[in-house]
Amino acid sequence: MQSLSEGYRALVFGASGAIGQAFVRALQSDPRCAAVCGVSRQSSPGFDLLDESSMAACAHTLTAQGPFHLVLDATGALTLNGRGPEKRLEELDAAHVLHALHLNAVGPSLLLKHFSPLLASGERVIWGKLSARVGSIEDNRKGGWYGYRAAKAALNMLLQTGAIEIARRRPLAVVAALQPGTVQSALSQPFLGHDALRPDDAAQRLLSVLNGLQPNGRAQFVDHQGQPIPW
Repeated sequence: MQSLSEGYRALVFGASGAIGQAFVRALQSDPRCAAVCGVSRQSSPGFDLLDESSMAACAHTLTAQGPFHLVLDATGALTLNGRGPEKRLEELDAAHVLHALHLNAVGPSLLLKHFSPLLASGERVIWGKLSARVGSIEDNRKGGWYGYRAAKAALNMLLQTGAIEIARRRPLAVVAALQPGTVQSALSQPFLGHDALRPDDAAQRLLSVLNGLQPNGRAQFVDHQGQPIPW
């Protein structure tokens, strides 16, 4: 991450997942990174996306390890309670949709609430959140996946709104919604194709994309090749 200051400090949410682990490995191998902290439901301190008090407690504990220059949120869930995405309107279930929204939109926005104050001030900082191309309203050509699409679209709006506010205090901040591609992970296992990326390759691509983004006072929605995605 050449765009960040020498000795930058990084924080990775969802560090127990495939891409989260790959982010941690990549950052640990970067000699310019002074420290990388990976947190998840299993870590100590840890957090639960369905429990805001756990996020607040985790942020309080990690204050001493900051400020952070790079925050990567690799949390998210596609299959919930053994149920995959809906393919037809007939499959819509209110509880399932609300659960998807809570895990994929509300929870990550609360991480932004509690941890963005831990970002360094007066210098370049980056907040990167894994999103999905299916969260693009304009790019929706196939339909289906109602709850997941809605959750990622909501996530993107929450990120965009948060980015505008963050930029008022940290004008050098980059906030990005990231489409990692189809990655070999537990999340995407039922939907893998022949072109699925290894987690380490996806992580390196996303870090390279983040490295090249410039602050513009707004969130940016980009894929793993650095191409913009319509909101």
